[in-house]
Amino acid sequence: MLRFLTAGESHGKGLVVVVEGLPAGLAITEAEIQGELARRRLGYGRGPRMRFEADAITLLTGIRHGRTLGSPIAIEILNSEWEKKWEEEMSPHPGTPSKVLTQPRPGHADLTGMLKYGFEDARDVLERASARETAARVAAGSLAKALLAQLGVEVLSHVTQLGSVELTLDVPLPTGRDLERIDESSVRCVSSEVEALMVAEIKAAAKVGDSLGGACEVIAHGVPVGLGSHVHWDRRIDGMIAQALMSIQAIKAVAIGDGVEVSHRRGSEAHDAIYWNEDSGEYYRTTDRAGGIEGGMTTGAPLTATAWMKPLASLNRPTLATVDTKSKESVVSFKERTDVTAVPAMGVVAESMVAIVLASESLRKFGGDSVAELVRNHESFKKHLHETPSAIS
Repeated sequence: MLRFLTAGESHGKGLVVVVEGLPAGLAITEAEIQGELARRRLGYGRGPRMRFEADAITLLTGIRHGRTLGSPIAIEILNSEWEKKWEEEMSPHPGTPSKVLTQPRPGHADLTGMLKYGFEDARDVLERASARETAARVAAGSLAKALLAQLGVEVLSHVTQLGSVELTLDVPLPTGRDLERIDESSVRCVSSEVEALMVAEIKAAAKVGDSLGGACEVIAHGVPVGLGSHVHWDRRIDGMIAQALMSIQAIKAVAIGDGVEVSHRRGSEAHDAIYWNEDSGEYYRTTDRAGGIEGGMTTGAPLTATAWMKPLASLNRPTLATVDTKSKESVVSFKERTDVTAVPAMGVVAESMVAIVLASESLRKFGGDSVAELVRNHESFKKHLHETPSAIS
């Protein structure tokens, strides 16, 4: 299995991610990880902090001469603003903050965290609750993607909704060949027509200092049959993916495949019929309403999952009513540097989380201490996949 752990605060000295479980012999470069982190900063509606928060990474452990060793990998992502602005305010050493934040933002972790931990300063909560932490997830996800590529699996995403604008056009399911075009879009949308409407929506919200939510679809092509399991509640891969996506800051809903839509249909129109191809000796489907998952296991069809993000709780023109936790007076929430929307970036984070789940379950199913062994096991599985049980035994 693949496990990862992140540490660090939004304006702290840096973030650290530790990834455990990657087999030995996987080629990894700083440039690949930097490329994924740069994609996370994409999107019209991001604030100027994206220019400030350049992700300077250091590979600390687990990689030698560009290849994994099979030991835990640690990656550090430094905060370029630490020494210029935040070293004193976020110092780990004894001292007193220059400003105590006591006007918690509705929709953020501020007040609940203050009550839970007994904090007087909302910054003690918001720094870790911030979505800045997702930079560490994307670094971990880049390693997972590199492993999946060895099995012929690719993971990508695109924006399907931004504010009130939805991608309702009947467009083909994007593949890796479309990723460059998607990333070149200012909102990571496959349709230039819908992109223009989304940009207009962002401009309108920015004009009044408001924020926007939206949705992204994550797609995984080439996923092996049988990842996950039906035998226990915590082994079902749709549950794992839903949990991974819901763990992303500000995500409020997740759907696999056609999701809620399929509940409105009759059974005869809700499922993916199964056929047999005599020429190839394989089963196949002509639809993928289930999003590549049946009974908690992957079917081999493209895996699709959609995540919906709420509007950001930090507003450039704060208007949300709150209570000052010190004076108990009615006030408006404090202002923290923010974006109009982070939906395009959320898609990149969602890719990483889905990739981590798929990589972990691939390791569980196929095993192997080295990449070469993992690939051999996968190839052997594919070779015998459609044979009858008697032929396999």
